[in-house]
Amino acid sequence: MTLPQLYLVLLIGCGAVLVSIAAIRATHRTGLPALLVFLGMGMLLGEDGLGIRFDDFELAQVLGTSALALILIEGGLSTRWKSISGQLAPASVLATAGVVVSVLVTAAGAHFLLGFSWQASLAVGAVVGSTDAAAVFSELRGVGLPKRLSGLLEAESGLNDAPAMILVLAFVSAAGVPGPGELLATLVWQLAAGSAIGVAVGYGGAWILRRLALPVSGLYPLAVFSLGMAAFAAAGALEASGLIAAYLAALVLGNSHLPHRAATQSFATGLGWVAQLGMFVMLGLLASPSSLLDAVVPALILGAVLTFLARPLSVVLCLLPFRFSAREQAFVSWAGLRGAVPIVLATFLLAARLPGAQQLWDIVFILVVVYTLLQGPPMGWIAKRLGLSRTEGVQEVEVEIAPLDAIDGEVLTAAVERGSRLAGLYLFELRLPEGSAIAGVVRDAKVFVPEQAERLRSGDQLLIITTPALREATEQRLTALTKSGRLARWLDSGR
Repeated sequence: MTLPQLYLVLLIGCGAVLVSIAAIRATHRTGLPALLVFLGMGMLLGEDGLGIRFDDFELAQVLGTSALALILIEGGLSTRWKSISGQLAPASVLATAGVVVSVLVTAAGAHFLLGFSWQASLAVGAVVGSTDAAAVFSELRGVGLPKRLSGLLEAESGLNDAPAMILVLAFVSAAGVPGPGELLATLVWQLAAGSAIGVAVGYGGAWILRRLALPVSGLYPLAVFSLGMAAFAAAGALEASGLIAAYLAALVLGNSHLPHRAATQSFATGLGWVAQLGMFVMLGLLASPSSLLDAVVPALILGAVLTFLARPLSVVLCLLPFRFSAREQAFVSWAGLRGAVPIVLATFLLAARLPGAQQLWDIVFILVVVYTLLQGPPMGWIAKRLGLSRTEGVQEVEVEIAPLDAIDGEVLTAAVERGSRLAGLYLFELRLPEGSAIAGVVRDAKVFVPEQAERLRSGDQLLIITTPALREATEQRLTALTKSGRLARWLDSGR
């Protein structure tokens, strides 16, 4: 590549990034998922758009898998252990047995309804069998779900990519579909070894970083991400699951109270967006709108089987021992978002030259676009209709301020909703845990620092400074006040 060519590529690439960011800003209020904006940008740049030709599926497979590792590292670093620790058992069952059930039901639909061979049916079932971490992380954090549900869905989406990838690689093997015993042994080895490597790298890396005084604070985020990618690479080199190793290493590191946590989180968020943007644009470049039209009807049929039969059945069977209500099961079924992961896994079919792989890739692409549009935007509305949306409105706010970083501080926001018993309370009546404080109130689009005698009104937004040790108690107190007003006792209302 010559220098003029390099300049042109950089100009096109930076222009695509800026246009995508502007489009996301414009569509954010509508709830349109970011992946669709990025995919659309890739298709616009592609062969049927501006004419950029990209059809190297082997390279797309490598780059897409690396991007998935980065996204899972970002997800692990931003996931609170307390929010998922109580849901690891059901999440693990959904991420393993649930994936298997979804794969088998979807494969049966592909075979009997679309006439695919059993190998192709099992392969495409495995491709769409897992939920997408990037889609789930981005869509659910603004819904305001109870911790039980949000923890379950986040943990499941972080853990189930690995089993899906293992199944895809097994089903596209030139040796044919493996027997149940061989497949089970492969799953157990890859998941167990990958998990062990991830946890070991996470704890080992945290131990080193706490004792290593780096000269520049910006080196800590780089070190954390390097440890996550090292876990990914080490597991892959040992023929274990690199994706689950990367996620668990990041989960351990993100909950180890390392120095400069706020800077690390900001770096992780930025790098995660870079990975998402690059991966989605690349996958959009692979798509040819003229060839996708023939895949619309099969994609709608297969997506209907997956969304309305396979996913609900897997959720009901897997959550039966864990006493989730019918409303909770219904929401978990609907929240099984598919994103870039199925499209990336579909490149494995093309790289392995599976018969009919191009048709399968087109079907998966259309399925992801259509059903992401169907499932993503109404997520908050569905949660409210099912009575699962939390009314206290306490959410984490990512703020990078030096004093907060020094005390490992966090900023929460609590909305005084219509009908909330917070309305009418004086500030001194809140009696938050000592060490938590109201830093400001947003009222009528203006922010001010309140006096202790200030009376709260409906529509107010409270900005609360707290620490990780006090966060749970602060949320419980606000929840109790929301429900019971000034007579609220110190009850565990955060369940």
